[in-house]
Amino acid sequence: MSINRIAILFIVAAALVISGCKTGLLGEVETAPANQPAAPAAPLVVDGVRTSYADVVDRTSPAVVRIEAENKQASPQRGGADDFFRQFQIPQQNRRPQIERGVGSGVLVSADGSILTNHHVVDGAEKITVLMSDNKSYAAKVVGTDEPSDLAVLKIEVTNLPFLNLGNSDSVRVGDIVLAIGNPLGIGQTVTAGIISAKGRRTGLSDGSFEDFLQTDAPINRGNSGGALVNLNGELIGINSQILSGSAGGGNIGIAFSIPSNMAKSVMEQLIKDGKVRRGMLGINIQNVTEDLAKSLDIEQRSGVIVSKVHAGSAAEKAGIKRNDLIVAINGEKIDDSNVLRNKVAGTTPGTEIKITVMREGKSVDLTATLDEFKLDTASSSDPTGDENSPGPQRESGKLGLTLEPVTPDLAKRLGLETTNEGVLVMDADDGGAAAAAGIARGDVIIEINRKPVTSLADVRSALEGASDKPILLLVSRRGQTSYVTVRPQ
Repeated sequence: MSINRIAILFIVAAALVISGCKTGLLGEVETAPANQPAAPAAPLVVDGVRTSYADVVDRTSPAVVRIEAENKQASPQRGGADDFFRQFQIPQQNRRPQIERGVGSGVLVSADGSILTNHHVVDGAEKITVLMSDNKSYAAKVVGTDEPSDLAVLKIEVTNLPFLNLGNSDSVRVGDIVLAIGNPLGIGQTVTAGIISAKGRRTGLSDGSFEDFLQTDAPINRGNSGGALVNLNGELIGINSQILSGSAGGGNIGIAFSIPSNMAKSVMEQLIKDGKVRRGMLGINIQNVTEDLAKSLDIEQRSGVIVSKVHAGSAAEKAGIKRNDLIVAINGEKIDDSNVLRNKVAGTTPGTEIKITVMREGKSVDLTATLDEFKLDTASSSDPTGDENSPGPQRESGKLGLTLEPVTPDLAKRLGLETTNEGVLVMDADDGGAAAAAGIARGDVIIEINRKPVTSLADVRSALEGASDKPILLLVSRRGQTSYVTVRPQ
């Protein structure tokens, strides 16, 4: 090979090496010139399928804040009865306060600093600090709180803030995609995605008075309370409030609950205007009609809600509502669920007249009620015990599997019952018994069996002797709430 040919090959090889450095053939990446434009953002939709929620997050996350609530409490005294240690206890006036800190989330709902959050996030707090997504912090004051709905409104003195518009939660459908935004476990703002799993849920995890939760599988954990549940239009459709967890630490298992925005809006407007929430009340205990309950009460119509108790002097009693009435409509609107009825009445201003349609003994009856005002009942029943003047617990070991005791005036007083000698108290329930399987437990008071009043074990046996092949129908009072329970004898 000639020298000229070797030189030509060398030049070509050098050119290939230089080209490889520029194109990355040698595994190296050349730094882009400073004036080269940045790579475009990933597309939101590919072949008709959404690949990113980043645009929704960009619009909504700045309006979700972190809430730190502090409550100063005196340090507990040292326990124990040893007089040697008592002489070293710190006097009450010199004890240093302990600061309890709680962390939750909140949502800005106006440009001038109004914030929606949960009542339980700020309950009892003496100092509340709001931290924005840009790490700025502000002192907040409580405008008002509402324990029954677990909502609260805070205010920070700032203007021109990002905020979320409240959407129409009634139009939300099961299966809709939603995003949950909050500050779980104190790690900082986090966004998770899921769907609406169910609507109209009542969990009983809190006070339970007015629950109408949206259920979602979007991962929500401790610290998300008070945060935002948003739809893909960037609207606030719920305030994250509760989770069901399979562990003591409260880890997420895909079942979480949010207060719907329509309820939150009504509560928020009243708290901002009056500092409190006023709710209408009929004064009845109600429940849904199950198949067994319909059979036991000889009800052919399965829609509507059954009245299990009418409180003395209530709006319902004045209107003529009776136990066993089946409420099928309010102001002409069909009613199929007890929770819907409860929230519809509660959402009506006290003193308002409403039209109630009931089915009574197979006939439709129209009634008019003027609503009372709901008052939060903070009284709690003590754990019932036997009365020294009573005949003592007596066993019904047959169809129910219960140990019962007649209700005496003393027991009635401790249980907070309206009457002094109504019903029999459940002292024990066999774990394998029919009543226990239906949910009957110690402390329940059985008022009726198969629609017959019972005040003694003899009454119980008499009512059970005439039982047919239908499920046994019990009218049970539990912590002031009366409801029907059906029992299938084993």
